[in-house]
Amino acid sequence: MTAITAESIMPLADAVPGTASPAVAMRRLSKRYDERWVLRDITLDVPMGSYLALLGANGAGKSTLLHTLAMLSPATRGGLCLFGESAARPSPALRARLGMIGHQPMLYRDLSAAENLIFFGKLYDVSRPKQRALDMLERVGLADRAQSVVKTFSRGMTQRLSIARALMHAPELLLADEPFSGLDVPSVRAVSALLSELHADGKTVILTNHDVRQSLELAQRVVVLRQGGVVSDRPVLDADAEEVTREVIG
Repeated sequence: MTAITAESIMPLADAVPGTASPAVAMRRLSKRYDERWVLRDITLDVPMGSYLALLGANGAGKSTLLHTLAMLSPATRGGLCLFGESAARPSPALRARLGMIGHQPMLYRDLSAAENLIFFGKLYDVSRPKQRALDMLERVGLADRAQSVVKTFSRGMTQRLSIARALMHAPELLLADEPFSGLDVPSVRAVSALLSELHADGKTVILTNHDVRQSLELAQRVVVLRQGGVVSDRPVLDADAEEVTREVIG
């Protein structure tokens, strides 16, 4: 497989004069751990302001792909551009345009909700981090728990705070890795509504999910991964839940 550079991506992203670069541009993106290829030749463009659901069985490569997009784990081969900039040598400014919700909330359990958000706000040099933290707690429905320590929070509350943490620096691209895992029904609804609000605000959202029907209700586009490769890519308007489930199962 020939290595693909950022330069080889750029003409594709800007092929139509006056068209903005996509939020994410992947060209034959591949990732290997030891001798096992976890991602295989993924080529996708994710337009700015879109909502994409990545589906697949356990081990399909969903989390690995999100970690690669978040520049937490570099690709072995292929090319990746974010907002038209190469992810091979990302600038601090490029990293600041991303936010991620992972399997771990990345919160300090012995700090209060407000203290956590203020800390992360300062890391990103957010203007008026205390006010921003209070605004975000209001948005995720935790204003009344601003001074409560995180270890007293339920799973759903922790997930909402994790979303607030990921949004402290107002990223343009949100990567959400199984954001509904382990949540009760009210918490699922709350997190779903938050993600939909972000999309309505013009943010680009990419989430991994196991629930096919829920994904078709939330996203604009659904991509199915199997054994690290794309087996299906379609708008949700053209997607049938039973057919997509068969593609996920393989």
